[in-house]
Parts: sequence; structure tokens; C-alpha cells
Amino acid sequence: MTGQQGRSRRSPQQAAVLAVRNGGPDIEVCLIRRNDAGAWGIPKGFIDDGDTPEETALNEAWEEAGIHGQLMGEAIGTYEYTKSGTRLTVAVYVMRVVEELTTWPEMRLRERRWVSMGDAVSALTRHPVRPLLDDASARLGL
Repeated sequence: MTGQQGRSRRSPQQAAVLAVRNGGPDIEVCLIRRNDAGAWGIPKGFIDDGDTPEETALNEAWEEAGIHGQLMGEAIGTYEYTKSGTRLTVAVYVMRVVEELTTWPEMRLRERRWVSMGDAVSALTRHPVRPLLDDASARLGL
């Protein structure tokens, strides 16, 4: 990949998860957003000292979306964005969801929504993770 997406030369400071489940005949993607924001995204967070990006991705899925699952291989790529004047690199993993909880740590702060892959592409059009959805679709055999 070119541009900001793909494999960054910098070690990631954050990890994210593109969480998927079987929704009937189709694959569904878990999107989240803060209650006070309009933009949809995916669970992500800073990699704490002593944690791996994989551990962080799984933990953020639980904290922000109330889901548990298994990562499907290595990161599908990275994206970069700027937060408070700092350029951050985010490693993105695909996770197959095995459990969806009714309560989770950030449920009062965030909304969780399941959408088709096509709707996820539309909802994340302006999100820097958008180009990696094609890689996720390939990994899922879509």
C-alpha cells in the first residue's frame, strides 16, 4: 500500500481492531462512536508499556465495544493520524467476535453498532482506516 496506510516504518503507538461476526449470510462489522460525536470508528487505544499491540487490540475491543474474540493473524496494516499535535501510528487487526457482552466498561460513553461490510465502508469513508477495509475483506474471503 502507499501513502499513510500499509506498513509504517515507525512502531505503532496504538492498536485497533476491526471486529467481525457472521450476521446471517453476511459478515458484519462492529463500529463504535462516542455518544457526543457523530463520526463512527473502530475500537483503538494506546499500547501500554509491557503490552503487545495484539493485547491492546483485544483489550480495546472489550473496553470500548464490549466484545471478545480471536485475532485473525497479524495486523492487516497501519494508518497514521494526528492527535493533539502528535503524529500517531495505529496497527489494525481483524478479530472474529466470539462473545458480545450486554455491559462493558465504556458503555455509557460509546454506542456500538453492527453493520454490513459495505455499510462499514460507507460509514468510514473519511476515517484513515478506510483503505484497510479492502485488506480485511480479502482476509475474510469476501
